[in-house]
Amino acid sequence: MQMKSAVALLKEENKLKYIEINIETESAGIEAVVSELMNLGITDTVVEDPRDIEDLMDKKQTYDWDYLDDQIIEKMKEKPKVTVYFEDTEENRSRIGEIEVAMAGLKAKAQAGDYGQGMDFGTLQVTSKMDDDAEWKDKWKEYFKPAKISDRIVVKPTWEPYENRENNLVIEIDPGMAFGTGTHETTSLCVKMLENYQKEGDKVLDVGCGSGILSIAAALLSAEDVLGIDIDPVAVEVAAENIALNNVEAVARAQYGDLTKGVDYQADVIVANLMADLVMMLAEDAAKHLVKGGYFISSGILVEKEVQVVEHLRKKGFAIMEVREDGGWCCIVAKA
Repeated sequence: MQMKSAVALLKEENKLKYIEINIETESAGIEAVVSELMNLGITDTVVEDPRDIEDLMDKKQTYDWDYLDDQIIEKMKEKPKVTVYFEDTEENRSRIGEIEVAMAGLKAKAQAGDYGQGMDFGTLQVTSKMDDDAEWKDKWKEYFKPAKISDRIVVKPTWEPYENRENNLVIEIDPGMAFGTGTHETTSLCVKMLENYQKEGDKVLDVGCGSGILSIAAALLSAEDVLGIDIDPVAVEVAAENIALNNVEAVARAQYGDLTKGVDYQADVIVANLMADLVMMLAEDAAKHLVKGGYFISSGILVEKEVQVVEHLRKKGFAIMEVREDGGWCCIVAKA
């Protein structure tokens, strides 16, 4: 699932003063917190879930390292959190209060059972700080190592060496501070489903392309044409850079676009690594942009919402071909 932050853009513009707002939650509350922020018009968020580090340990044989240092072990003891970054302005400081009110409302709804009895979203405590640490922007790179995310595809950061002993398809990626690295379950699930359902010569539409990993994967898997679209112009820029970095620009491209309007493209496969609510919102338009018999591969969906999304896709005329789960997330393959 793509995780975005405005920090990258601020750093590029040398505006080193920024506000960091953290919302403490539990794994079950992450999607609800992000949805509440979206209701406030805040779409750029960073999610940190220690459960992801536990999964890294479970799957460490697929990574090019043999140990976890003390710093990472300490991270595993922390609570999940959702982080928002703003440029340090008076107007943005006032948004802290808006977020606090929204989280108080979310906590009340969770306690009232609106999300199911016994659902624990954690404290939903909001904390904020001002920062100008120029070195911070590269600290996250310490945790990003080469990873085999499917049977055939390895994601490798540009700054890490990798010896391709098994003739894998290798995606070179430099996501910047703002975007996912491709090792999250939702991304690997999408890539695995592309391997299973995409055919040579297919046209592929990557909705919410982020850093471009899924677009590049589709190109490496012998797609004839790949279009990645995103409503975040920074995402489009990063995706285009990574597409060029992987020498697949003859097949793949990224552009600003909203599936619900202004995108003229008929695909054999649509892949969307988004949240459950966005997948359902886009389902009808996805059907319009698919050829008859084409596949809609969607992830970023918590297993708790699997039934809801499956039922919605069926109402929109899709046949469900496969649902695969990993680490509390699921990927749904639907046929038009």
